[in-house]
Amino acid sequence: QVQLVESGGGLVQAGGSLRLSCAASGSGFRFIHMRWYRQAPGKQREFVASISNSGSINYADSVKGRFTISRDNAKILVILQMNSLKPEDTADYYCNAQLFDTWSRFHDYWGQGTQVTVSS
Repeated sequence: QVQLVESGGGLVQAGGSLRLSCAASGSGFRFIHMRWYRQAPGKQREFVASISNSGSINYADSVKGRFTISRDNAKILVILQMNSLKPEDTADYYCNAQLFDTWSRFHDYWGQGTQVTVSS
């Protein structure tokens, strides 16, 4: 069993920065992708950024040039550095991990979410 724990959310003024972290507990697994999603009040959950085991990175158009995703393999950690934040970035941010376990079975895990509020 893998647990994902997000941290780093909070309240920031427009133009500011926040750094979200997603730490994975457990052992014996191999990551395929780690992704960040967000869900604003009254809206559907949307993709923000992803990083694959090979290091391939993708971003939603709305965050390109402002957000940076990175991974620390030693600590099994994925980071989302968010700069030049806008009020429309306000949402609950969720970490998602797709991985194979020791027996090569596919799993899809979600964190509990961390709230980001950007004031204008």
